[in-house]
Amino acid sequence: MVRIRRESGMTRTNKPLPDCTIFLLAKAYQKAHGRFKEVLKPYGLTNLQHLVLEGLWYECGKTAAELGKLLIMDKATLSGVLDRMADAGWIEKRPDPDDRRVVRLFTTDRADDQKAELIQLRQKANEELLARFSMEEQVLLKRMLRDLMVSEEG
Repeated sequence: MVRIRRESGMTRTNKPLPDCTIFLLAKAYQKAHGRFKEVLKPYGLTNLQHLVLEGLWYECGKTAAELGKLLIMDKATLSGVLDRMADAGWIEKRPDPDDRRVVRLFTTDRADDQKAELIQLRQKANEELLARFSMEEQVLLKRMLRDLMVSEEG
């Protein structure tokens, strides 16, 4: 049960908030995202940029559209992220040798040199986040989150 505690002279209450799954998911996301953001800060990467790198390490040479589909990201969001990552030296955009109108995405040596370390940081963050749960609870949580994602896609 979630309880509100107000600071700065405001009234405190032990009255529980309404049981709202959306609120609970948002707060869990906020906590997990914030923790990983701090872990990535020394590398100059955002959570989303890290996700892009992992997507490209999974399959390098994808187009932006293919990567967006893999990562379930819209074109507008991904475009800006890719531009910033290219400017920062994390990825390269190269024309497709068979169709020069198509741009393919590749990780740079800078990214590849830190691949093992960055993946390990993500794995550790996931482990710390889920440490309080049994293995069965972890599997169930991931399955339910995936189910929610699929149900929202249509």
